[in-house]
Amino acid sequence: MNEGTYETVNGRPALRFERRLSHSVHRVWRAVSDPAELGQWFPAAVPWGPVVGEKIEAHGMTGEVTEVDRPHRLAWVFNGDDYSFEIYPDGDGCRLIFIHAFDASTPVAQTAAGWETYLMRLDALLAGAPLSEEEAHANWDEVHERYVGLFDDDPTPGRAFWARLKEQLKL
Repeated sequence: MNEGTYETVNGRPALRFERRLSHSVHRVWRAVSDPAELGQWFPAAVPWGPVVGEKIEAHGMTGEVTEVDRPHRLAWVFNGDDYSFEIYPDGDGCRLIFIHAFDASTPVAQTAAGWETYLMRLDALLAGAPLSEEEAHANWDEVHERYVGLFDDDPTPGRAFWARLKEQLKL
């Protein structure tokens, strides 16, 4: 299982996801940095270079690219949260580490379930069989409840989100 962990990064609560992927560092870099590829798995197609200092906008929110070390590290701040991808060679593939640091009011289980779902879409894209939002979110509620137990988090925000999402995606 590829569960995320709940940690503290630079004094902030954070989720960390680590995946061993059977794809090259360069292939995974393209999937996490190219807007056309991001649009197939990430919550938003980010229109970026990415270049350090570049401003980014999506869903009415703004951010800035803070680090680019091609093809190993990409970091940005978006809507006050910190995000990063790190990619390292690992045998015939690579290791991807994704970290999302946020403030204490963020619903942790809901956020973890969301990222696990999007990383599942990344896995599918890399395997050549992209998943739709509907396919990827079909069991979101089960993933959420697992994280509620794992992190001893309040389930209320995630359950309300799931009710809205089911209606939106017609699940």
